[in-house]
Amino acid sequence: MTTTLPAEATRPAGSPLRGETMPPDDTARLRAAVSFVREHDTATLLPLLLPGLSGPELESLAPHCRFAHAGLLLFPTDPQDLRRRLAACGLAVDTPSRPSVVVRERLARRHRRDLAELDVRILRPRVQGPAGERRAVEVFALTVPAHSDLEAIAAHERARGHEAHLALELEHPDPLVLRGLCAVLARHGARPDGGGYNPHEDGTVLYFTTPAAGASGYRRLELYTPGDHRDALEDHLRAYPRERPDAGRPAETLLRLLTGAWTTQALAAFARLGLPDAMDPHTATGTRELARRTGTRPENLATLLRYLTMLDVVAANTAQAVETEDAAAEESFRLTPLGALLRADSPDTMRPLALMYAGPFYRSFAALDHTVRTGQPAFDHLFGENHFDHFARDPELADLFDRSMAASSRMFRPLPAHPVIAGAARASTPRTVVDVAGGNGELLGRILTAHPGLRGTLLERPHAVEAARRSLDAAGCGDRCDYRSGDFADVPHGGDVYVLSRILHDWDDDRCREILRHCARAMPAHADLLIIERLLPADGSPSLATAWDLHMMCNVGGRERRAEHYARLLADAGLELLDHTPLPLEAYVLHARRAR
Repeated sequence: MTTTLPAEATRPAGSPLRGETMPPDDTARLRAAVSFVREHDTATLLPLLLPGLSGPELESLAPHCRFAHAGLLLFPTDPQDLRRRLAACGLAVDTPSRPSVVVRERLARRHRRDLAELDVRILRPRVQGPAGERRAVEVFALTVPAHSDLEAIAAHERARGHEAHLALELEHPDPLVLRGLCAVLARHGARPDGGGYNPHEDGTVLYFTTPAAGASGYRRLELYTPGDHRDALEDHLRAYPRERPDAGRPAETLLRLLTGAWTTQALAAFARLGLPDAMDPHTATGTRELARRTGTRPENLATLLRYLTMLDVVAANTAQAVETEDAAAEESFRLTPLGALLRADSPDTMRPLALMYAGPFYRSFAALDHTVRTGQPAFDHLFGENHFDHFARDPELADLFDRSMAASSRMFRPLPAHPVIAGAARASTPRTVVDVAGGNGELLGRILTAHPGLRGTLLERPHAVEAARRSLDAAGCGDRCDYRSGDFADVPHGGDVYVLSRILHDWDDDRCREILRHCARAMPAHADLLIIERLLPADGSPSLATAWDLHMMCNVGGRERRAEHYARLLADAGLELLDHTPLPLEAYVLHARRAR
């Protein structure tokens, strides 16, 4: 594999640096990729990509994934040219192709070209591994006719090899395994470098940049898993430093940041007006009809929807504009998957969260400077009491808060498969999961539904217990659940698995120790404790946890923490942190037991 020196930004695309040789032609590059695939297997490849990966960690990682292919981007002048190059490397010339999504978008962004100009296709001709394994060379093909203005792109990409990569494929499309693999890769120096979901293949791709010290000759790694895993993809892309349209223009950047409050209220207004429920995700509807359905003014509604189009909450459909009586082309809009999360009837609705963040918590953020000056929550300063007491006195607000907590329920999806819960479900005698301060029972309901042999106990405030009872009865598992009204001092004894979901971040360290001690006293020697929280990144990289750290400080006087901080709090309570595993929405499940 030929590597090139870093290019200077000022030199013409594709021209060599002084002392640098021209990159090999497409056939030579393809032949090198075929040889690499034939010579390596998963166990030998991983240490080449990730220096330091060895021993038990390598042994635990290798069975979950397999070396699937080496990938590269070629630039044939026409389909016959591509067939000739495949044949020259001993590959099947009749390999079927599909449209590219991820590489096409990367090229368009990198070269500031319209997607319509870049017809990128994917082919995967078969190659045998060293032991006869079925592998492939993944060929991305962008046709570049002679003298085309795309030749500059081809020269640039050949010289730098941006799309050259190696690919690992998950043996089983398990979200928990996917996140665990991402965590292992990150620990050994791999960094997010884009990705996407390809609907043509129903597959999710996560790209990484591997450490420069690697010995494979490839600097990019693809982690591929069949199916739609856009929760994991969103978390992955959040750490990928995309170039903003206003990069290098600080005034424009600041203006975008300052209008963040408008976004919050626009989303909440969209939800309050019932627009997500009045719109269709497949067919565009004119603004006059939407105004009739929602009791709004068409002109003002169009202004709101145009803004939400920029956020990908709705999509404008100008090609199917409806002619109105005054002969003006009326705008029409359809709902996007993002906007559909604000529908009231969606099973994953985030509508309560939008209303909560645009309501009481929005008002308290206006007094954030008070918190920074005094250390006291802005919510208490503004409303004269802490948010728990304030919500408890207002049944509608309390219900909205409980539903807003459930609105992030997608982070719970992998939890029923956690080894602790799966192990309890396989036990010869019925085991009990105790959800401490379990809200409306969303999490406990998921666990009990997934494992009919488990029983549950939910501890909550009286009004929340009744809501949880209704929810769990509706889910068909209420007959396997007990309910306790009380505070943390009332944690039930004798359970097998205890769960604290998004509780500890509400409190300071002293209160957290107290809560954990209540749990430790209630836990039998064999019991497990699962704590669900966001973790602050140790390297200071961007994360949702950093944003929630500010939110908790301002509104409840709590905080987010790093894993080692939780380990110290657990140790102070006589508990031991065993491990932590990633969940969707940048959450983690921390597993603890009573200290030996």
